[in-house]
Amino acid sequence: MPPTPQRHLSAPTIVIGAGPHGLSAAALLKRSAEPTVILERTDRVGASWAQRYEHLRLHTTPNTSRLPGLSVPRQAGPWMSRDDYVRYLERYAAHHRLDVRVTTPAERIERAEPGSGAQWIVHTPDGPVPTGAIVVATGRCHTPNFPRWPGSSTFTGTLLHSAHYRSPAPYRGRDVLVVGAGNSGTEIASVLAGGGTGRVWIAVRTPPNILPRSSARWHAAGRLTEALPLAWRDRTSLLTQRLAVPDLTSRGLPRPRVGLYTRNAREGVNPVLDHGFVAAVRSGRVEPVAALQAFDGPDVVLADGTRLRPDAVIAATGYRSNLHDLVGSLGVLDEAGQPLATGAQNHPAAPRLYFAGYTNPLTGVLRQAGIEARAIARALRREKTQAPLPTSHP
Repeated sequence: MPPTPQRHLSAPTIVIGAGPHGLSAAALLKRSAEPTVILERTDRVGASWAQRYEHLRLHTTPNTSRLPGLSVPRQAGPWMSRDDYVRYLERYAAHHRLDVRVTTPAERIERAEPGSGAQWIVHTPDGPVPTGAIVVATGRCHTPNFPRWPGSSTFTGTLLHSAHYRSPAPYRGRDVLVVGAGNSGTEIASVLAGGGTGRVWIAVRTPPNILPRSSARWHAAGRLTEALPLAWRDRTSLLTQRLAVPDLTSRGLPRPRVGLYTRNAREGVNPVLDHGFVAAVRSGRVEPVAALQAFDGPDVVLADGTRLRPDAVIAATGYRSNLHDLVGSLGVLDEAGQPLATGAQNHPAAPRLYFAGYTNPLTGVLRQAGIEARAIARALRREKTQAPLPTSHP
């Protein structure tokens, strides 16, 4: 059943966002006989995935990438491509017969008036929608995070965020600086280096924790070691990296001093799973350099004073959840704009308002989608048994 624009809606539960977390939550709620509607701001399911670069492949295996109630097709291979995953999400929505209202952005959530028969009001361009419960699943990667580098307006080359990068084709014969050594930055840099680009630099602020992407054991290790002390897990991870990844210090990329578990706990950063980046650095096709500090006309100024003159700069600097407009007035966000309570947990001031997809666990984000969906469905089912949800009225 393809998603279609639809107006004048009202449902006991509203899910905001038709990505993996929103679709999982809606499927599990429907399994619990909870009428649910998904509001999607774009014109399709899985839009944020469809807009990523063409050569993107998942870093999780099919078993840990599947959503509840539908297996990943075998023909997708061990590392699913962007297009295969988008097709899987579309098939998932059709398989579970989910009610997806596309081109219906949720603009603001506010508390319903006491005695109105609803818990919350979701404001959309077509009017307010009263509802008994809400699952916000717009995700951590909602809005590109573009640093305000001094002098960026004077740069005479091409400057773009990785969200707007599609393929290496436009950069053939051109010198490119990639900023950021996370999974996106390292993958883009290595593909550019093999795609006919001139020189490829990668600006590194903090040396990444790099692991081979040859199997699923890294995510399994994350699950198996969750109960162990953080310091022990860090030491083990650093030893593993020494054994599995060549030392790139002579190429300008020193080994990390902070373990991957501490970085994940402090910054929400996951290790880089190698997909050719190490070989590209060792061969000199990708050149690590210091962090980007400023722009000066055609030049880029690095933290160590070095100047480069790239034709293009691609900022692989991450994303923001950008929840302030939607729920900023409810007191449910921390200083960084992240939800104070996620998964099945409610903020005390916001009963029946859930947030799914705002963590970045080492065990895998897509696996987490199913975990959170099941927990939210159980929580709502438990509340419904104890005290029925308010009936919503148009």
